[in-house]
Amino acid sequence: MSNVVVAKRILVAAVAGAVLGSSALAEEVNVYSARHYDSDEALYSAFTEKTGIEVNVIEGDSDQLIERIKREGVASPADVMMTVDAGRLWRAEQEGIFQSVDSDVLEDRLPEAMQHPEGLWFGFSQRARAIYYNRETVNPADIASYEDLAESRWEGEVCIRSSSNIYNQSLLASLVEHHGEEAAEEWAQGIVDNMARQPQGGDTDQILGVAAGECDVAIANHYYYVRLLKSDDVSDREQARRVGIIFPNQDGRGTHVNVGGAGVVATAPNRDNAVRLLEFLASDAAQEIFAQGNNEFPVVESVKRDPVLESFGNFNRDDVNISALGENNPTAVRIFDRVGWR
Repeated sequence: MSNVVVAKRILVAAVAGAVLGSSALAEEVNVYSARHYDSDEALYSAFTEKTGIEVNVIEGDSDQLIERIKREGVASPADVMMTVDAGRLWRAEQEGIFQSVDSDVLEDRLPEAMQHPEGLWFGFSQRARAIYYNRETVNPADIASYEDLAESRWEGEVCIRSSSNIYNQSLLASLVEHHGEEAAEEWAQGIVDNMARQPQGGDTDQILGVAAGECDVAIANHYYYVRLLKSDDVSDREQARRVGIIFPNQDGRGTHVNVGGAGVVATAPNRDNAVRLLEFLASDAAQEIFAQGNNEFPVVESVKRDPVLESFGNFNRDDVNISALGENNPTAVRIFDRVGWR
């Protein structure tokens, strides 16, 4: 995608920088989204069908959207900002993008770990950062935790992406939260020492590296693996079947999970509609779309999951509040720099 923010639906009532009167958009809500999934269109359509409120969407990456909202200032039409990963939500929070929301619906529907302590943003879908192993060369009983992958027995066998990747930053931030900075740095150094290759590619490339025998183990978000398993490409499915998945730390704090989340923009011209949209995202109907449309785990446990997700069974998830992942992000970045994780 170019650096130009892509408009998925044109905000017909405004031009860039124009001040939008609240009366003009009384039955609209404007979403600035860093999520680029077809399933999100189904979310917006379902919300409009239920409430009559039209959803206008501007897409871009998180940093683009943050800068756009800041540049637009009080004239911004943005009501809701959506993105993925607590680290990015925290960055938006630090820039003053969000306002506090007090909603009984969100408090009742969402787990406490998925709620910012001050109501600035909320998690609506979960992404488990799992461990993958080569079924032919690795006994899964030898891997119980993320910490295990830093042991010397895995020297030259770990595939993982760059330290600039927000998913890895949040994983390390969770280790800082649980073990402290010194122990988290020891883990990061152990992973660097055990890398099979210099970090390259995305999460899917790490899984395919295991399938190709370039490494024995890897770390990646679960839904990339599910995409391979469900791919229309026979080769993708065959490679995925060579790889097993482990949800680590089941005897302790649980598997690290991150979020797709959103908050109400501080200058939202349609605040009430924005809150209604967030509350809808916590509904069973919306949670099922998250779970079946993009292979994400719902945050509402009772919601039916995609069949492949169901096949993984239940697993314990780290219930640290997601805000801690953002707060520890700067520390995680400094650790990566110190250990030479590129």
